[in-house]
Amino acid sequence: MTSQRIEDYALIGDTHTAALVGRDGSIDWLCLPRFDAAACFAALLGTPEHGRWKIAPDAEVTAVERRYLGQSLVLSTVMTCAQGSVEIIDFMPKAEGFDRADLVRLVRGRGGCVPMAVDLAFRMDYGHIVPWVRHVGTEIHAVAGPDHLHLAAPVAFTGDNRHSRATFDIAEGESKAFVLTWFPSHHAPPEPQDPEQLLDATRDWWQRWADRSTHRTRWDGAVQRSLLTLKALTYSPTGGIVAAPTASLPEWIGGVRNWDYRYCWLRDAGLTLAALLRTGHREEAVAWREWLLRAVAGEPSQLQIMYGIAGERMLEERILDWLPGYEGSTPVRVGNEAVEQLQLDVYGQVLGVFHLSYRQKVEPVEDSWDLQKCLLEDLEERWRLPDAGIWEVRGSRRHYVHSKVMCWMAFDRALAAAHDFGLEAPVARWTAVRDAIHAEVCDRGFSARRGAFVQSYGGETLDASLLMIPLLGFLPPEDPRVVGTVEAIERDLGVDGLVYRYHWEETRDGFDHPEGAFLVCSFWLVEALTMIGRHDDAEALFERLLGLANDVGLYGEQFDPRSGRHLGNFPQAFSHVGLISAANRLAARADRKPTA
Repeated sequence: MTSQRIEDYALIGDTHTAALVGRDGSIDWLCLPRFDAAACFAALLGTPEHGRWKIAPDAEVTAVERRYLGQSLVLSTVMTCAQGSVEIIDFMPKAEGFDRADLVRLVRGRGGCVPMAVDLAFRMDYGHIVPWVRHVGTEIHAVAGPDHLHLAAPVAFTGDNRHSRATFDIAEGESKAFVLTWFPSHHAPPEPQDPEQLLDATRDWWQRWADRSTHRTRWDGAVQRSLLTLKALTYSPTGGIVAAPTASLPEWIGGVRNWDYRYCWLRDAGLTLAALLRTGHREEAVAWREWLLRAVAGEPSQLQIMYGIAGERMLEERILDWLPGYEGSTPVRVGNEAVEQLQLDVYGQVLGVFHLSYRQKVEPVEDSWDLQKCLLEDLEERWRLPDAGIWEVRGSRRHYVHSKVMCWMAFDRALAAAHDFGLEAPVARWTAVRDAIHAEVCDRGFSARRGAFVQSYGGETLDASLLMIPLLGFLPPEDPRVVGTVEAIERDLGVDGLVYRYHWEETRDGFDHPEGAFLVCSFWLVEALTMIGRHDDAEALFERLLGLANDVGLYGEQFDPRSGRHLGNFPQAFSHVGLISAANRLAARADRKPTA
């Protein structure tokens, strides 16, 4: 099994796909040429036999230091051993087309003379297919079906179809470049490119993108890293935004909560887009709006909660039984059955992001407003239905309070857009529906016994998603029901400041084992505490959460406070969105402080 912790990985990407690079110098996850393509390196979910590419000293490593170079996704890993130190620079040049993808690894001597080893195992179809491999001088060609992988190296390899290995020494001041290129197997090999020029161009591209950000707070470093991570999860040809670049990393080690997140959830993508919009990245808003209009085109009643990165609708879930899973966590799943669920909160998320885009000067267009009206017409009939909720519970549908609040938000934001921008709308009808939802939630979703809003109508279970009530403006933060809800969640779902989304035993979510604390819920608590006036507590919790990032500023979906480990797919857009939103909330509050 893999010995790398989830947080031991770093992300590199080209806005078409991404790779995870371990602290040990091994690339254990890479799907080419898209996020949702079959992996050619899948050791993350198994062993090195399922595909990996490792470059590291052929000696005991005594220290590892990692960082991104400037505001970029260019990763520097410095490894030290008794013989000296070496720097490995990993990056993927910005993809410009569909007929090639490149991954560059530069090895630079930093001190002494270090013996190095390169171990390479190509496996197509998530570790299942051994390709035909040819070693030609210092080049390697691996072909299987539609895929051709070509490695241009400075040293010769030995090996067979299953493994390739090379050794070399790197002295201080020396540099060696390895360039892996994917292209369709029916195409001629693309022209080689200069690795050093690619490095400069890649750093410059990311830095130019980062320079567009308008966010400036004392947490700017963490926010900028989160923004760069969100950009890396954007599929630039279509504007789709994936929830994470990985599949089946477990929400509990050894458990079965292992899902494929390489798709575009309307909820996650909408929140990601909101974070980008609020920090000055309008270009992504236009691209996502166009992606959404294409993806959901058709009958509003056929709206899905998620789509493929180009708007694909069929995301069939299947099990890869040849993979043993991350630290034995099975089954390994690709595809996602949740695509069939009814989750009413996505209506509110989509309408909310459209309204925010208008406020951020992304002008309304006729098609987008027509789409919103059609969605609301559908929601007028659907909002009274039970659904699967924000957490995609694989059990019976319920009347989840968060879902109803988001239905309220859909009508509330559409009414605001109609008023603010003079858009034609059935204002009286939408107002009546909005007010009816609000009244029902306050009547059926609040428990007088608990003094808090609860997970679903008629229940007593708490749910961290209810922290969104003041954040969305459903009730004012000073309302006793809001204060009671925030403090109940903090008390009953919190462990050392980290918030679990619910008590899994009470929720009957279809599984018989626990999960980690949800990081985005913990960031929501920061915002909620800020809004109810507990500013010092909010800031202390935020600083605690900042300390949970890995050494290069990345977060998984969840965190286990007992083992101190990240859990779930990695890095997770939802977590980074939560960080950005919490930082903005704290900064806005600080700006309102009276000066002496």
